[in-house]
Amino acid sequence: MTNHVRTAALLLLLAVSFPASLAAQKDALYDSINRRDAVSWKAALQIWEYAEPGYQETKSSALLASMLEEAGFEVRLGVAGIPTAFTATVGKGKPVIGILGEFDALPGLAQTARPEREAPAEGNGYGHGCGHHLFGAAAASAAIAVAEQIRAGTISGTVRFYGCPAEEGGSGKVFMVQAGLFKDCDAILHWHPGSQNAAGDRSTLARIAVKFRFHGRAAHAAGAPEQGRSALDAVELTNHATQLLREHTPTGTRIHHIITYGGAAPNVVPDFAEVYYYVRHPNSDVVRSLYRRLEMCAQGAALATETRLEVNHQGGIMEILPNNTLAKISLANLRQLNDLEFDEEDVRFAARLQQTLAKPQPLDSISSVIDQGGSIGMGSTDVGDVSWSVPTSGFSTACWVPGTPGHSWQAVACGVTPMARRGMNLAARVLAASAWDLFSDPAQLTTARAEHEQRLSGRPYKSLMREGQQPPLDYRNPPRP
Repeated sequence: MTNHVRTAALLLLLAVSFPASLAAQKDALYDSINRRDAVSWKAALQIWEYAEPGYQETKSSALLASMLEEAGFEVRLGVAGIPTAFTATVGKGKPVIGILGEFDALPGLAQTARPEREAPAEGNGYGHGCGHHLFGAAAASAAIAVAEQIRAGTISGTVRFYGCPAEEGGSGKVFMVQAGLFKDCDAILHWHPGSQNAAGDRSTLARIAVKFRFHGRAAHAAGAPEQGRSALDAVELTNHATQLLREHTPTGTRIHHIITYGGAAPNVVPDFAEVYYYVRHPNSDVVRSLYRRLEMCAQGAALATETRLEVNHQGGIMEILPNNTLAKISLANLRQLNDLEFDEEDVRFAARLQQTLAKPQPLDSISSVIDQGGSIGMGSTDVGDVSWSVPTSGFSTACWVPGTPGHSWQAVACGVTPMARRGMNLAARVLAASAWDLFSDPAQLTTARAEHEQRLSGRPYKSLMREGQQPPLDYRNPPRP
């Protein structure tokens, strides 16, 4: 055999064996996640049962932190001045890959595991209508699998899990960004439960949240109404002015509210009332200008009713700054690893649940993966502020019956089904595989950083938070007259 032939044979051998070796290393990640599947699912079910409000997720946060600590992570509790926020780290040096985990529940969505509307006999009224019980558990499982490979020497660098509280309206990650917890990261990965598998270069809506509290004067509503100054009237005038404002807002604007307190009895002029507003738009600069106009609606209402306005800022979050470099990696792994299918139990559950859905979708849609590149999601997330600080990418997996909307009792019911368990497992594998790809090919991180800087060009990160604003730890508590 000539030297040329030997060299050709060696190159062919390397071409065959090297990819196989890489595949075997990724298989080790999947094996780890599958071995821990029962433990991860048990944790998700427990967090579903806890159903804790934002900034009050003491048991949920502690459960995930203890899991990671037992797996050898260095855990820091109470970071960013938030009792339920934490980080968990394994490894040293660059690159630093972060994985986000959430665990807060939503008010008014308490629900059993049945496909019919059925509020549980006990509980706090909260439910996991956005699947954050799955979110945190899958992210932790992925981080543990990656950490095992770092310890084994297969990859080098640092993996960090971020325990992120109060995503639902509390803007927890914004305060974590401001505390500098992401400043050494090279990339951030996240996922979200949904009713379909999707990834891609996608943005969201920026959002400002505020509570307008009006203070008036109580009086007998029939015997001495002229002596009263109704705080509820001020709320109603604010809402009416906002309805008129809607006609004069840019396309893509979303303004919505709830009256959290309007008085205690019809025959008492309310001396206190509160309305809770969100204002959203795909562009954070537009949100800033819209908020100014919204606040003027409340100021005008206070003037007209001779009440005093108290503005309670609940925080603001940026739109997601997409990163196509990272999105392609997550999309490729999701397409390769998607093995979701419904068994007979799932089909029976879905048939009953879909009778309650406004827009049911075909069950076989879970076998496909949607590329959402270039689109704008009509929700908001505090992941947005993270994405303006570090190259960031996410995806969703099918954990609910197709057609199930988020923030619904149907999503709560789906969250403890076998389909949710399989979707959670898929998410953990995609997160781990995507992290592994970045550890194995640092050039991707260089490209992602260059893209991030290009997208920021001429528009640096400027938080929608008020200067000096502290985490609204009591934002889920009932208003106090």
